[in-house]
Amino acid sequence: MEALKAIWDSICAFASSQIFDVLKQIQWKDVIDILLLTVVLYGIFCFIRQRRAFTLILGMVFVLLVTFLCDILNLKAIGFFLGDFKQIGMIAILIIFQPELRSALEKLGGTSLSSLRPISSDSRTLAAINAEIEAICSAVGDLSRDKVGALIVIERSTKLGEYIKSGVEVDAVISPHLLKNIFFNKAPLHDGAVIVRNGRVNAAGCFLPLSTRDDLDKDLGTRHRAALGMSEISDAIVVVVSEENGVISIANNGILDRNFNYTSLKQALNTFLAPSSTENTKKKKKRAKTDKDSQ
Repeated sequence: MEALKAIWDSICAFASSQIFDVLKQIQWKDVIDILLLTVVLYGIFCFIRQRRAFTLILGMVFVLLVTFLCDILNLKAIGFFLGDFKQIGMIAILIIFQPELRSALEKLGGTSLSSLRPISSDSRTLAAINAEIEAICSAVGDLSRDKVGALIVIERSTKLGEYIKSGVEVDAVISPHLLKNIFFNKAPLHDGAVIVRNGRVNAAGCFLPLSTRDDLDKDLGTRHRAALGMSEISDAIVVVVSEENGVISIANNGILDRNFNYTSLKQALNTFLAPSSTENTKKKKKRAKTDKDSQ
C-alpha cells in the first residue's frame, strides 16, 4: 500500500507539473480563441439538434470512432474499407447537409448587428408591439372558431423582401378586421400568406417555401409545411390556422408548436416579439415582493 501510494503521489505531482507548465504558456489570445470556438460549436449544436442533421452527425461520429479504433488495433480489412472516408468526408458533409447549411447561411446573411438587441430590429414602442399582438390574436381566435385557414408571417431581423414581392402589396395598419377580410374563404388572397412588417400588413397572397422534411405528420397540409419552411430559413414567427379543424399553431426556428388558444397565443407572441415586457413584469413582481417583505 505504501508503494502504491508513492506511485500515485508521483503521478499526481507529474500531472500537476505538466498542467502548470501548460497554464503558464496560455496567453490572453488563447483564451479568446477558446471562447470563440466554444460559441461557434454551441451555435452549431443549437442549430442542428432539432433537425435531421443531428442524427446524421451522430452516425458520422460513430464512423470516425470506428476508423480510429481500426488504426489503433491495426484492423486492416475494415480499415481499408473506411480508409477513404477521411478524404471524402468534407465533400460528403457539404452534400448531406446542403439544406441545413443553406438555411444557416440565409439566417446569418439576413441578420444585422442591430438585431442582436433583446427586441426586434425595429424601434417601435412596446405599446405598438402589444397592439400588433392583440390584433393578431383577436383575428386568429375568430378564424379558428370559424375554421377559416390562415397563414401569418411576422417579420423580425431577417428581411423577407423576396417573399413580399411574390404577393400583393397592402401596406396597411394591422387590425383584426383586415386580417379576417384577407383570409375570408371567398377572398382572392386567402390562399396565400400575409407578411407583417413593423406592425403593418405589408403584403398578402405571398408564396412561401415549403419544408422538405419527411418526418412531419401526414395530417399537416401545405399551410403548415409553408410555415415550417419559412421558419427554417429565417427568424420569422409564423402563425397558422388549420382550415380542417381550426387548430392554431406557431412555427419558429423549424419547430411547429400546436394547440394554442387566444391566451396561450398571446403569451407566446409576447415572448417572441416583446421579451422586454416579460422581463419588466418579472422585475416589477420581484420589486413588489421585496417591498412587501421589507414591510
